[in-house]
Amino acid sequence: MRLPLNSILLAATAALTLSATPLQAATEEAQGKLPLDELRTFADVYNQIRIGYVEEIDDSTLLEYAIQGMLMGLDPHSVYMNKDDFSALQEGTSGEFSGLGLEVGIQDGYITIISPIDGSPAAAANLQSGDVILKLDNAPVQGMTLNEAIELMRGPKGSEIELTIGRAGESQPFSVTLVRDTIKVASVRGRWLEPGYGYIRIAQFQLDTGEDVEKALDKLLKEGKLKGLILDLRNNPGGVLSASVNVAGLFLNGGPVVYTEGRLPNSDMHFNAQPGDITDGAPIVVLINAGSASASEIVAGALQDRGRAVVMGSTSFGKGSVQTILPLSESRAIKLTTARYFTPNGRSIQAEGIVPDILVERAQVTAYDNAGQITEADLSGHLGNSSAESDAKKTRASSARIAAELLASDNQLYEALALLKGINILGLRDRRAAGEATPTVQ
Repeated sequence: MRLPLNSILLAATAALTLSATPLQAATEEAQGKLPLDELRTFADVYNQIRIGYVEEIDDSTLLEYAIQGMLMGLDPHSVYMNKDDFSALQEGTSGEFSGLGLEVGIQDGYITIISPIDGSPAAAANLQSGDVILKLDNAPVQGMTLNEAIELMRGPKGSEIELTIGRAGESQPFSVTLVRDTIKVASVRGRWLEPGYGYIRIAQFQLDTGEDVEKALDKLLKEGKLKGLILDLRNNPGGVLSASVNVAGLFLNGGPVVYTEGRLPNSDMHFNAQPGDITDGAPIVVLINAGSASASEIVAGALQDRGRAVVMGSTSFGKGSVQTILPLSESRAIKLTTARYFTPNGRSIQAEGIVPDILVERAQVTAYDNAGQITEADLSGHLGNSSAESDAKKTRASSARIAAELLASDNQLYEALALLKGINILGLRDRRAAGEATPTVQ
């Protein structure tokens, strides 16, 4: 049976009319001009597939394929979502789901890892941002939709899946077997690196991330005076926009954080911070890398543009687009890119990313062994020192030990801490030169 062209034209007209809500409406001019020749071609192709394809495909499945194809041709983040996909999206923003713990996207036709989630099977297997997934359980991934690949990677807790990975710099692909687990994303972790220097790690921007960062900072501030803070956004794939605005707002005394621009009037939005800096102006270093995307880039870009933080690490992922969930029915929706993000100074993040103020690539660093060097303290008959200076020496030795551990395990974090200390030392010297009473910093 041939599908009437008029039915397809009528459906297209109805779709344009029904989509004319305040969020989705196109202009009246665009609604009034349907590409009739292209729709006839679509109807002809649709009918040829219905009657001639080697296997019979029902109309609803074929139309879903057509919708998926339209969205795939737009950009990597516009996708068709069935009921399971929508549930998975809600799970991701709530912070708990079952799977491998990977944030993925499509790049050059391949499923590419944006970042592994802290504490997940993917992170434990040392999968990295930029890795390309070539096969899932020996099934080639090229040509799959993003949703199809995600569906294969999800599964019951305890079940295994083999991933074939291509990595830049590796001559041959390699395989890893991961065991699916319940992924509980600890959105925020905080600790002291050493007295006075705090560390906040944000793994993902969930609904309550802003509140969680505030609680972590309150806990640190109750335990001691904050001389400097490192905000670690490396391998953070982003998440909820409002959470990124709330986090940036904790360190900004009001003013712009981010704005969006799109074709529709209601896509143009401005987001501002609330007055009050929770750290009272303490120096901040923000760490980013190629796995820092979307909401992470909003925070880094806002603090960089507003002169509130030094951004360190490597250039971020470059996802500067806004996706809107548009329901089609109770069980289906599309995620459509509707706008672009811009930093307070008007920089577009899209495909450019945030370029750090200080470039520090992740590297394995080995400290030079100076154990054989002789100092004054090794000389026979050397003069002694006061107990107070001896205590200071112990404090410096403790700091040196912490620094050595960081240098061996995380050179970027080591450099961030060193920068904070340098900023503090210069600040103290400036205040001393001005005649202010200042405590001694070790």
